[in-house]
Amino acid sequence: MPTLLAPPPSVPAAAPVRRPFPPSLPSRAPAQIDLPAVSFFGRTLAEYAQFFALDLPALRRRDVLDVAAGPSSFVAEACARGIDAVAVDPLYAGRVDELTARIDGDYARMLTQMRAKPALFRMKSFPSFDAAEADRRAAAQRFLADFSTHSLHGRYVAGALPRLPFFDDSFDLVLCAHLLFIYANRFDFDWHVAACRELARVSAGEVRIHPVCGPDGRPYPKLAALRRELRAGGIESEVVRVDYEFFIGSGSMLVLRKGAT
Repeated sequence: MPTLLAPPPSVPAAAPVRRPFPPSLPSRAPAQIDLPAVSFFGRTLAEYAQFFALDLPALRRRDVLDVAAGPSSFVAEACARGIDAVAVDPLYAGRVDELTARIDGDYARMLTQMRAKPALFRMKSFPSFDAAEADRRAAAQRFLADFSTHSLHGRYVAGALPRLPFFDDSFDLVLCAHLLFIYANRFDFDWHVAACRELARVSAGEVRIHPVCGPDGRPYPKLAALRRELRAGGIESEVVRVDYEFFIGSGSMLVLRKGAT
């Protein structure tokens, strides 16, 4: 695994399809998802492939980092496909029973909100809330099984933004889902700048951040200022539409690339 090894050569990730931005939003946004703390909530590889526009065959034998991965099964499923994937999350310092208890509590709260606030959700990827719940619970179970086996092998690393425990340029592709802009009220602008710089630091290729909106479905209000700050530090950025929208406004990602030096 790449945690303590010299960085691999850069290999560009598959280019996503470029589409117009921003997506249309209703003039009056519905009530937002309540997020008093960062939720330990997971998703499957299939969902990652949609909201990150991933070409999975092209990532075989490539080093991929999933930041703030929570109980997602992306890394477990990606490694089974021959992708050299690593997950990092601050809660990985805990025991399996502690993670299980956290999953039980956070899933109950999030799934209750999904059903209580249906106007927030597009449900494009699932036929029903029951199907979405079953998919997310399956992801958590795969994660727990894989964590139990591979947490001591460097596949699951305890760490948090804006300081990650990896060398510069360690990964061909870095992913970060449902953290930065969803929790914009919890993390200030300077934290967002530092987090994006750190994601770019450990990437030899692209960084993909999803979504580019808050829990009310509206775009991150300081996105333009963030992109200017990153560009001043040599990091180029692009907002890219993806063929995915589970909740309103979530049909885009922010792509970061370090400029030529």
